[in-house]
Amino acid sequence: MDASSQYLSADHPDRADHLWRYTPWKKIHPTGDISDIPSDFSIPEVSLKAIDGSALPPGISLDMGDVHSEGLPDDEKITKSFLEAVTGESKFTLTVAPKFKSEVPMIIEISTSGTFCSAHICLDIGKLAELELVTVVRGTCKWFGMLRTGSTGEGAITSDVVVNKLEHGKLLRVESISIPRNSQFKAGTVSSGSTITKADLRYRMFQPGGNLNVLGSILSAREMSLDHHIEIYHDSPETFSRLDWNSACGGSSRTVGTGMLRVSKGSNGADAAQLFQNLLLSRDAQADSIPELEVSEHDVVGCGHGTASGPVDEDQMFYLASRGFSPNESKSTLIAAFLNSTLSEMGGDKMHGWLVSELDSDLSELGD
Repeated sequence: MDASSQYLSADHPDRADHLWRYTPWKKIHPTGDISDIPSDFSIPEVSLKAIDGSALPPGISLDMGDVHSEGLPDDEKITKSFLEAVTGESKFTLTVAPKFKSEVPMIIEISTSGTFCSAHICLDIGKLAELELVTVVRGTCKWFGMLRTGSTGEGAITSDVVVNKLEHGKLLRVESISIPRNSQFKAGTVSSGSTITKADLRYRMFQPGGNLNVLGSILSAREMSLDHHIEIYHDSPETFSRLDWNSACGGSSRTVGTGMLRVSKGSNGADAAQLFQNLLLSRDAQADSIPELEVSEHDVVGCGHGTASGPVDEDQMFYLASRGFSPNESKSTLIAAFLNSTLSEMGGDKMHGWLVSELDSDLSELGD
């Protein structure tokens, strides 16, 4: 059965599921008619380059064509099949050779336009490779769908950050990544664009020694609605994960963060934890965080979760004012420090500097 048939034959999403409780499928669907699969999707401009503009090193390439992935996490059939149906002509594979190593982070630039636009990016990262990668989405399309699938090789060390800089419109992002034996994977999300975002991010550690760190730095302003759902699967012994998600909410915006840590039976020695923190910058801003655990193995190192929300600390504002900062400068500084606690963990100094420069103007807006 092809992707279109799978989508059309699937049951409608259940609003009781945390994935759909806050942003129902009808709201994020391109036309609002969930029985419709629009045909007029454009292909974005997609390019690979070094983050400092230098020449690409040997051993890494981005090619258009079919994608292949194995061992992926269980996925939500509606969004996955829909995006597979609308990305038939816009599939790209990032291939990283075994033992690849670069001191300079790589960047995949995605430039969108038109009404509907979509892309499927597959990561094929070889054994023992070391890679820092940023995927940044820009442009003016009214609706963009991005499906990212793939896996790392055994022993690979990867920092993978997705940056949403869409000027407006809607973003549907679905991610499904597998992490094998002794592989270290950092998955970062930086979101300060699009009016409505719905993200379903899933990561599976299916062999011993898998190590995963999921990080979020989310900026919402004006009337944005940014909804991120994260699922982490511990499907093997001796696996480790941390989920740290920070959201700064201004204006009348709303952020949603739902996290599910699943530890399957037989995954002894698993160590899992998640923490959602929300900084509320106005009376009308809203933030919802729902951390969940599903643990089927009793012999674990630890499984914990937590969430915290609150306004800017007035004592810290007073301290900065006593040092000569204006109220707006004080507020912007505290917002930047809050978001930087996760942003700084997403990669090395070069990647961090690039991410900070991308977010400067957005931080100023939140501080106003």
